Amino acid sequence: MNAKSILFLSLILITTGIQAQRIKGSDTVLPVAQQTAERFMNRNADSRVTVTGGGTGVGISALMDNTTDIAMASRPIKFSEKMKARAAQKNIEEVIVAYDALAVVVHPTNPVKQLTRQQLEGIFRGKITNWKQVGGEDRKIVVYSRETSSGTYEFFKESVLKNKNYMSSSLSMPATGAIIQSVSQTKGAIGYVGLAYVSPRIKTLSVSYDNKHYAQPNVENATRKIYPIVRPLYYYYNAENKEAVTPLIDFILSQEGQDIIKKSGYIPVK
Repeated sequence: MNAKSILFLSLILITTGIQAQRIKGSDTVLPVAQQTAERFMNRNADSRVTVTGGGTGVGISALMDNTTDIAMASRPIKFSEKMKARAAQKNIEEVIVAYDALAVVVHPTNPVKQLTRQQLEGIFRGKITNWKQVGGEDRKIVVYSRETSSGTYEFFKESVLKNKNYMSSSLSMPATGAIIQSVSQTKGAIGYVGLAYVSPRIKTLSVSYDNKHYAQPNVENATRKIYPIVRPLYYYYNAENKEAVTPLIDFILSQEGQDIIKKSGYIPVK
């Protein structure tokens, strides 16, 4: 859509009294953002909400550029992003809308069922290169990761790799769906995805951070804090736009919105 088309559409929305909101960012948050936005529009006939992905970094950049009203994020806003916002005289507000368990996934035929955090670090750092080193078959490990603009990439690095760098030969994927597809087609593959994206096409692994207690990634284990790789999911917006975005944010935090979150495989805030 070119600039003239966008301007024409904006004029139509203004003259018809329709309130348009734009949400952009994290692919992890995308499914539930779409579902809650659709329900919100059903409840509010004069509202229009568009939701697009692209990654947390993309969403926050769009918020700075005023090309989105809400940025979806699967990591907290960075210090450098806060400084950029301050320089642009923008006051960015943060809201936690849900929590998400990050699932480690492999090909369905992989006999390995569980890994420790240290083993995962070894795999994603390139120190462990064959599945036989962790009790599996004699098969090369193929590591899939998200691109650096992804909040999921950042969180996995922080929580699992303890802020150490990924191996240089890991295969960077532009979206969660690409990781699902690649892992489902590659017998030696390993990757990580948000819990809501888990499907029969891939196999999830139990994970232990204490080398004793292993837990599967699911809503119950994440809610009970048994599964260790859990993170908050955020909406960010400009404070000057608070009045416009508040109805939509209030809806996702309402009982109805949180029920959608739970049914979609995320962990409710309340």
